[in-house]
Amino acid sequence: MADSTHTPDSIVSTIELWLKNRISDAKASGGIVGLSGGIDSALVSILLHRAFDSNMLAVMMPCHSQQQDLVDAMILVQQFGLPHITIDLSDTYDIFLKNFHDSEINVTRLATANLKPRLRMMTLYLLAQSKNYLVCGTSNKAELTVGYFTKHGDSGSDLLPIGDLRKEQVIETATYLNIPESIIHKAPSAGLWPGQTDEKEMGLTYRDIDSFLKLCPIPESVQIRIEEKIHISAHKRQMPPVCPIE
Repeated sequence: MADSTHTPDSIVSTIELWLKNRISDAKASGGIVGLSGGIDSALVSILLHRAFDSNMLAVMMPCHSQQQDLVDAMILVQQFGLPHITIDLSDTYDIFLKNFHDSEINVTRLATANLKPRLRMMTLYLLAQSKNYLVCGTSNKAELTVGYFTKHGDSGSDLLPIGDLRKEQVIETATYLNIPESIIHKAPSAGLWPGQTDEKEMGLTYRDIDSFLKLCPIPESVQIRIEEKIHISAHKRQMPPVCPIE
C-alpha cells in the first residue's frame, strides 16, 4: 500500500518540481534517460516528459537485447508521444570485446555483461552534452541500497529522480500514471543475458528489500544478506577515496 503521506500524486508533483529546479540550476535545457522497456526507466521517462514536454529524450539502446524489451519501450513511446531515438549498440559491443579474444586475460561473463550498461552510459552522455541535457538515472531505492547497479554504468548519471522510491512505490506511481500493465508486471531485469532477472541475480526479492527499508520484520537470514550487500557495495555509493598524505 502507498504511504499515506506519500501518495502517487504527491510523489509525481514532488519529482516534477525537483527535476525542474535541478535542471534549471544547472542551466540545462532538459533531461535524457535510457529507456529499457522496464518499469523504472518507463517511470523516469514519463516524469521527464511531464516536466519538460519536448525538451527530453528517451533513448533505446539495444545491445543483443530481448526483442520484447524494445517492443515494450516502443509501446510506451507511442502511448505518451515521447521524443525518442534508438541507438543499437550490438556491433559496438562486439567490436569492443573482439579486442580481447587473443589476449591472455580471462574476461568473465559478468564483466562482459556489465560492459553493456557502461556503453549505454557513454551514449547517453554524448547525446546529453550535445543537447545540453542532464542524464537521469533509473535506479530505485531498493537497488541503490543493496548496490544492484553497474558502477560507471547505469549508476553514471546526473540525477536520480526515483532514487528515494521503494519498488512498491515505483509500481504504485507507474500505475497512477497509466504506464502499460505489460511493463509494470514484467519480471524486473537488467537484460544482461537471456533469462536474467534482478531478483534471481540479487538472491533477494524487492519485497524483502522494501520491508527492510520500512523496518518491517523479515527473516534473520534475509536481513543478514541485505546488510552484507550494503557493506560490500559501499564503494559504489561513494566518491573514490583519496589517500591522505598530510
